Amino acid sequence: MSASTLEAIRPSTTGTLLRLATAGSVDDGKSTLVGRLLYDSKSVLADQLESVERVSRDKGLGHVDLALLTDGLRAEREQGITIDVAYRYFATANRTFILADCPGHVQYTRNTVTGSSTADVLVLLVDVRKGVLEQTRRHLAVGQLLRVPTIVVAVNKIDLVDYDEATYRRIAAEVGAVAEDLGVSELITLPVSALVGDNIVERSDNTPWYEGPSLLELLETLPAGAEAARLPFRLPVQLTLRPQEAALDPTYREYRGYAGQISTGQVSVGDEVVVLPSGRRTTVVGIDTPEGEKETAYAPMSVALRLADEIDIARGAVIAGAEFAPEPIEEIDGMLAWLAERPLRVGSRVLVKHGTTTVQGLVRDIHGRLDLDALRPERTDVLELNDIGRVGIRLAAPVAADDYTVSRRTGSFLVIDPQTGGTLAAGMVRGSDAFAAKAAIGEADVVDWVI
Repeated sequence: MSASTLEAIRPSTTGTLLRLATAGSVDDGKSTLVGRLLYDSKSVLADQLESVERVSRDKGLGHVDLALLTDGLRAEREQGITIDVAYRYFATANRTFILADCPGHVQYTRNTVTGSSTADVLVLLVDVRKGVLEQTRRHLAVGQLLRVPTIVVAVNKIDLVDYDEATYRRIAAEVGAVAEDLGVSELITLPVSALVGDNIVERSDNTPWYEGPSLLELLETLPAGAEAARLPFRLPVQLTLRPQEAALDPTYREYRGYAGQISTGQVSVGDEVVVLPSGRRTTVVGIDTPEGEKETAYAPMSVALRLADEIDIARGAVIAGAEFAPEPIEEIDGMLAWLAERPLRVGSRVLVKHGTTTVQGLVRDIHGRLDLDALRPERTDVLELNDIGRVGIRLAAPVAADDYTVSRRTGSFLVIDPQTGGTLAAGMVRGSDAFAAKAAIGEADVVDWVI
């Protein structure tokens, strides 16, 4: 990453919240990197540090094992691995962070999907001695599939190769080639040593050939949250507000508000909106918030809208800007990251949750899955645990979904087991026209699928 690029993204980021996730293969040093980031940025409480120091001594280590700051489960500490997604909150003078430390084992890829689904940045670790592994490809594919805006590759353990520039450049080129094959547009690489602290918070003198920022400097300058504000207005309705006083006192001013959290865009009093899936149009006459009435509200504010016309609106409806409203769909063509032990087959009956609505669905097609070794789509009639595949699902009722490549918030959905209520898959809506043109295995390449 060049200095000019860094300067170009520096404005307007100070003080904003950044959501980041870490990923990588087993023993690449994810938890140690996170621990080092927390420790060197002085975000560790004294009692936490004392506990980690005590456990490190009990394990006979000659150093403080900073990975213990995030490996909180007893099973994780005993095995020395990360099993669950560990969330940590910390702040610097310039920014507040929510960090999701994701596991590296293949069987816990579903946790990586969970941790990365809302991330602004995915920090992917690669062991400089091992280079690109299957999990590296898998996590890059997950990052691109979930449309994480920026992927940062930290080439870790650079101290174990004597800070050799040629070795770092070779690994960075390998990662870059895979990322290019997957269609990743924003990829940044940097050499680090999580154990020693090189280029984590401060730039290291051990890598004079590296002229870029440290990891924390980079994270403090990357943009976050801009997408939601730029997109058209969407408000999934959570409930209709009708105060009890309206029913008890005939003289009480009639009130009806439609409450929810704005997913994308902004809305102002006087704006024309459309209620989906009914298609009824009306005008916003009032915006109520916990802080009082507002003339304008924007994502991700929670609001109650008052409308000019009485319209039958229930939970699950979407209030959208009239000019760029999505067309409700009764069939979803899209990508699935399959997260369940039981496989998915054609004919399976599922529940599809999109926004605040949940509808019944029938899996009508499984078009294929992504071969992460060869980085190409392959034919299949079943999706297994951790597979990434393209499917078609017929819905019992229409939903107002956007294409995921346009909006992560309104283009995502969950597939749920109707018997147990458990989550089976994370889904991403793809435009049906583009899908129909590219879905055939013989005509599509990996970029068609992942993008």
